[in-house]
Amino acid sequence: MTAAGRGGREQILVCDDEPQILRALRVILRDAGYEALPANTGEEALDIAAVSHPSAAIIDLVLPDIDGIELCRRLREWTQMPLIVLSAVGEEDAKVRALAAGADDYVTKPFGPRELIARLEANLRRTGAEQEEAVVATGDLTVDLGARVVTLRGQEVHLTPIEFDLLRLLVRNRGRLMTHRDLLVAIWGNGYADDTQVLRAHIANLRRKIEPDPGGAGGTGPRYIRTDPGVGYRFAA
Repeated sequence: MTAAGRGGREQILVCDDEPQILRALRVILRDAGYEALPANTGEEALDIAAVSHPSAAIIDLVLPDIDGIELCRRLREWTQMPLIVLSAVGEEDAKVRALAAGADDYVTKPFGPRELIARLEANLRRTGAEQEEAVVATGDLTVDLGARVVTLRGQEVHLTPIEFDLLRLLVRNRGRLMTHRDLLVAIWGNGYADDTQVLRAHIANLRRKIEPDPGGAGGTGPRYIRTDPGVGYRFAA
């Protein structure tokens, strides 16, 4: 859950090592009715996020310690709050890598206050809508997206972080074919876009934990995670 700041304002984590940008973000957010939680480094941002549970984060791609891409990846390991990255003109590849690492949106510097707030509020609305359906149940399987808890026939199933992230991505897109590349880039990044072997290994482990007949020995085959041969996987609700 997110915490409200002074006067009940939603808190937004802002991470940038340029004092003038940080100051501008604080003013823009204050004027829009939010409270900024400023951080100058990625490590400081991680500490603030863990303690204050902000509603969203605005992150510069260039930071003095860990870069914005790594910060997005580490935040996404445990929080679903919207992550918006700030990038300079010409940093197209960095934007793509940030989105693959878990960022939800990006704003190019120099940015206008109205554009920034519009993007922030659109992402907050989307996250709020997703949280309304935080628990997905089908058959004997229940996936609590917010709490990162999976139960099968009432018993908790212990998944690795990668296994849960794969299952969450499939569940959120249930019924839709997710290609090998879609899944690899979303979970591991562009560097793994063609590594279908690692994907198959994790899908096999996931199936062993949640499927009644993971290998098809009983004649039925996987019930929840279906294979489209040579293309990808889909979650069958």
